[in-house]
Amino acid sequence: MTHRGTRTVHVGALSRVEGEGELRLRVEQGRVTEARLRIYEPPRFFEAFLRGRTHREPPDITSRVCGICPVAYQLSACRAVEDACEVAVTGQLAALRRLLYCGEWIESQTLHIHLLHAPDFLGYPDAITMARDHRADVERGLRVKQAGNAIVALLGGRSIHPVNVQLGGFHRTPTRAELAPLAERLRRALDDALHTVTWAAGFDFPDAGCDDHLLALAEPGRYAIEAGTPTVMPAPRSARLPASSTRALPTSTFPVRDFERHVVERQLPHSTALYSSLDGHRHLTGPLARYAVSGRWLSPLAVEAALAGGLGDPRAGTVCRNPFRSILVRAVEVVYAIDEALRVIDAYEPPPAPAVPVPARPGRGHGATEAPRGLLYHRYDLDADGTVTEASLIPPTAQNQAAIEEHLRRVAQSRMDTGPEPDDEQLRHLCERAIRNHDPCISCSAHFLDLTVERH
Repeated sequence: MTHRGTRTVHVGALSRVEGEGELRLRVEQGRVTEARLRIYEPPRFFEAFLRGRTHREPPDITSRVCGICPVAYQLSACRAVEDACEVAVTGQLAALRRLLYCGEWIESQTLHIHLLHAPDFLGYPDAITMARDHRADVERGLRVKQAGNAIVALLGGRSIHPVNVQLGGFHRTPTRAELAPLAERLRRALDDALHTVTWAAGFDFPDAGCDDHLLALAEPGRYAIEAGTPTVMPAPRSARLPASSTRALPTSTFPVRDFERHVVERQLPHSTALYSSLDGHRHLTGPLARYAVSGRWLSPLAVEAALAGGLGDPRAGTVCRNPFRSILVRAVEVVYAIDEALRVIDAYEPPPAPAVPVPARPGRGHGATEAPRGLLYHRYDLDADGTVTEASLIPPTAQNQAAIEEHLRRVAQSRMDTGPEPDDEQLRHLCERAIRNHDPCISCSAHFLDLTVERH
């Protein structure tokens, strides 16, 4: 409709992401002056739900924040509560947690690649339509996803909202015999995952870059998944937008316990998600950040996949800053997760007990892990009997919101600068593609896509 000289167009809800939101673009004389991603889902109140609960409950309660990455919430909660109780989980129990997290990476990243994101590159409205012409590609993705689901089902007790995780470890740990069939399935999935990298490398990627600070966990010697130290790769110093691939810049680190000193949240009127900034700067978490910070610690097989996919050599410090190529980085991460899962299974010996004791004590604990979408942080305050008195959950999509908005503004402006001004339907499609680069989990962030375009 047109009102007072402003053209306003409403477009249906964003598809192929988890959750709901809307985007408002403001265009003045051909210039995109503002992009606002409004997350309008009702606040979830999980932090309030946790107050007054025992210290053993956060892993099970927070796993319900998200049906796509419940393991990330469970293990972040475990790490934070165990930190408050001064308990360290090591050895085979820690290895099993890494294996469980690999399962979630495999199934979640593969779901995004094949069913949510690939249709954008191949020109289809959804995966069902795409499957008519690309049945083998969709079936390959489903096979890999099922392998990830099998890991989560075996270690977690079920594939959605696992119930076998507890503080200190698990309620039950598997035998070597139980893991053997899983290994066979993963070896078959590895061939499919390598094929996926080659397939995704053939997509037509728009030329784009980002100049955000990159934030990810780092664990020297291996690609960080379920543990690590928050590590920052600063934005390029040049005022120009960086090319798709750049050289790595020196990184800095800070302890997990200082996370809320560096990543500061604030409420803005247009969104129920809290905005975050990193030391006053816009920042990005997720696959591009992980690849930049930890790419040199990928397994040799994953490095070969990255090279074959055209991402460059991460061991030489090549950094991918093109959000549209995030689908390719995710495909390489799936190769790594399968390779790492096989390594853990091969070295596995059943631990003497399924869990170590985590007695209650007063204190503050911090935990961070790498959810498929990016760094997830939990903090809990406990009183003397272990009751939770305060909780803070900072999900990756909320941290990424400012960066997503800037990417949307730049993508829309680039489209306007390179040809006839697009109509609202073309803008909506372009913006949905740009948003799906980040695989946002909007429900996690609600503490997308209706589109409003204001043309002046």
